[in-house]
Amino acid sequence: MSPTADRIPVDESAALELARALVRLRTVNDPSTGSSELPAVTLVAETMRSFGWEPLITEVAPGRPNVVAVIEGGAGAGPTLMFEGHTDVVTEGDPSDWSFDPFGAEVLDGRLLGRGSADMKAGLAAMIYAARALELEGPFPGRLVVGALVDEEGLMLGAKHFARTALAAEVDGVIIGEPEGGEVCAVAKGAIRLRLDLVGAMAHGAMPQHGRNPIAAVPGILAGIAELQAGLQEELGEHEHLGWCYLTPTVVAAGDLDQMNVIPARCSIGLDIRTVPGVDHGALVGGIVSAARVHARSHEVGLDYEVVDDRPAVDTPVDHPVVRSLVEAHELVHGERPPYGGVPGATDGTILTRDAGLATVVYGPGGKWIAHRADEYVEVAEIGLYARVYAEAARRFLTTGQGVTR
Repeated sequence: MSPTADRIPVDESAALELARALVRLRTVNDPSTGSSELPAVTLVAETMRSFGWEPLITEVAPGRPNVVAVIEGGAGAGPTLMFEGHTDVVTEGDPSDWSFDPFGAEVLDGRLLGRGSADMKAGLAAMIYAARALELEGPFPGRLVVGALVDEEGLMLGAKHFARTALAAEVDGVIIGEPEGGEVCAVAKGAIRLRLDLVGAMAHGAMPQHGRNPIAAVPGILAGIAELQAGLQEELGEHEHLGWCYLTPTVVAAGDLDQMNVIPARCSIGLDIRTVPGVDHGALVGGIVSAARVHARSHEVGLDYEVVDDRPAVDTPVDHPVVRSLVEAHELVHGERPPYGGVPGATDGTILTRDAGLATVVYGPGGKWIAHRADEYVEVAEIGLYARVYAEAARRFLTTGQGVTR
């Protein structure tokens, strides 16, 4: 008899209460106030211990630990599947932009309200209770790894740390519970954070002939970047699931508004670059730097650059067992096959694929475009539904011959 989702009862009310408890915690990384992911890590670890699990807590940065638990299936050798989520959230910004308390975790009209509800504390809670449900269902081959990592909203220090561990080398597939609006996302955009520093010479604003103004080179550089973006988009076209490549200037910084009579010696440009599979990141950075250097030289200023972070695009084959198991589990729970989609930003999966070579797929409760916005919410019903899908996907991956065995 084929397995059905109904055979794995999930404690949906407990998953909701864990999600609410997590949302109440303001886990914004803010060293100036001492805020970090630590309260959520403590709660997750306590929940895991209540199941009899033995979570490993590893400090990645001061006050910012990963928490990872391994659940042995007890039915012999088999693959290892990881459920992965993050414990940090972005700032709520101006509270007056919200129509409710960002950290109140109120449930209203079938929605859990609050910062991090969708991105991604609901997904994390659903994964934890899905793993618990599978464990209670009985022995299964292989094992589950449940990881709640830090700093996904920053430089993904938690994922980078985990990717270097011996455990990561033993993982055969990863499901990441980011909100994707019901889509199974086996592809994700790559990301480059690139800093360009123009170096001139300081002078009095009344005597510009005695200086070399780095700001003067900025318009030409930005125009050149726009031309490179247009060329890249023409060459690659619009990706089926990820859309266009973008080379987006996000920061231009120079001078001091309190001393507007001073020509600054330095000017910095920050770029947020988003790519699709097939883009050579090294060649792209080289092209941007070469074009920028031409404009810098025309204004007699120097150019330094730094690749702050480089995350290649993810392109997991849709016939990989971790993707196939997830798709079939969704169909069992929802009665229809899910649409495929793509992650428009970057998740921890980008790092886990880049640094550990892991097959990753992203699928979680919450709207695809709700993250980081005011009045963030997730539908309460989705928490239980996704937990059931996760549990069924794990069972299929681990027990029905569709997993990966070493």
